[in-house]
Amino acid sequence: MELRQLEYFVAVAEERNFTRAAERVHISQSGVSAQIRQLERELGAALFDRSTRTATLTVAGKAALDHARAALDAARAVGQAVDEVTSLFRGRLAIGMVIGCTVTPLFEALAAFHQAHPGVELALLEDQSDRLVEDVRSGAVDLALVGTATATSEGLETLTLISERLVALAPTGHPLTERDRVSLRDLSAHPLVCMPAGTGLRTVFDNACAAQGLRPDVALQASAPDAVADLAARGLGIAVLSESMAASYRDRLVAVPLDDVDTPALLALVWKDRPDPALRALLTHCRRSFGLASAL
Repeated sequence: MELRQLEYFVAVAEERNFTRAAERVHISQSGVSAQIRQLERELGAALFDRSTRTATLTVAGKAALDHARAALDAARAVGQAVDEVTSLFRGRLAIGMVIGCTVTPLFEALAAFHQAHPGVELALLEDQSDRLVEDVRSGAVDLALVGTATATSEGLETLTLISERLVALAPTGHPLTERDRVSLRDLSAHPLVCMPAGTGLRTVFDNACAAQGLRPDVALQASAPDAVADLAARGLGIAVLSESMAASYRDRLVAVPLDDVDTPALLALVWKDRPDPALRALLTHCRRSFGLASAL
């Protein structure tokens, strides 16, 4: 008894016609008939009543049908299980990372994954968050670390890693540094240095300004937080960054919270839900590296 014989048997039983079954399994009708007759000889019983134009199951055929389907399902499960294991040792994953965002846990996750699965090629690219999200949707990128203003992305899985408020940064002695908090309207009275449009942080800031009808003067833009902070430290504008970013520049700049920006800036992983064992394994390493212990 062969799996292909069971496949042909199930096809004829479901189509109730040898010609249609042959078209379904892509062989000749004579080939289907011959294989089923051989199966019937091995089983010692007729599976179909051939006295009419419709292929009707006999009592023996009805008894065999569910078992034949189960055997085919089991064979497919074996192939899928082997494929899932072997695919972890080959293939390629493209990982996207928002420009200017050096996140050590992501690098640790990539290193741990590479050590566990050296046969999977890893490609890392940088881009603006909005473009990375579209690349994930299109399949050009498998997993992306992005800045975002929302905890969900339509059609994608999202895992929030960091959620932080925005702050303004100014050199010591600037009038804004004498306050405990500043408003967006206060900030709009000064030239600003910001991340470019398309980044999650900038989206949060622009949305908050738009909600109040404000049009701040963004004098300078830079993709890297270091560059934004350096420009502000040289007196070229007030920087707008996140709390953790601001902590790195406390020797040069004073951080002042923005009291009317309630939406936090998020750093998140986004990916398309699909049965890819290599991607699932990488996500597990990411959760571990970022201290998120529960399994995906």
